[in-house]
Amino acid sequence: MARQLVPAFAYTAVYVKDAARSVAFYSDAFGYKVRRLMRRHRWGKLESGQTTIAFTPLHQRETDERTGAVRTPAREGERCPVEVCFDYPDVDAAYKRAVPVSPPEVKEWGQKVGYVRDMDGIVVRMGSHVGDGTSHV
Repeated sequence: MARQLVPAFAYTAVYVKDAARSVAFYSDAFGYKVRRLMRRHRWGKLESGQTTIAFTPLHQRETDERTGAVRTPAREGERCPVEVCFDYPDVDAAYKRAVPVSPPEVKEWGQKVGYVRDMDGIVVRMGSHVGDGTSHV
């Protein structure tokens, strides 16, 4: 029987207008430690527990030519097709440190969730930790 390869989740890359500003925003608003900010601010990473959050400019010749250009929302009221989610023991206190979108409220599944937005329009979900209800073997 062939051995199944299961990769470890390494990091999330978020494409932004200004990597240095985004690194500063997420560090200040959410308390993450800056792991690295490259010279010329073309790439930055924040410590976020077992993985990292990386920020890179929207357009880079290295990736645009190979994988295509990153698209952003075309109109007001649209949002990016990604949402960054953070677990907090105190969602209300964390919510006060960022740009509000929707105040924290308890959802039907028992999680307290509030939404904020960063300067690139990326929605950030701030929620209390809730188990997934499954058993892990």
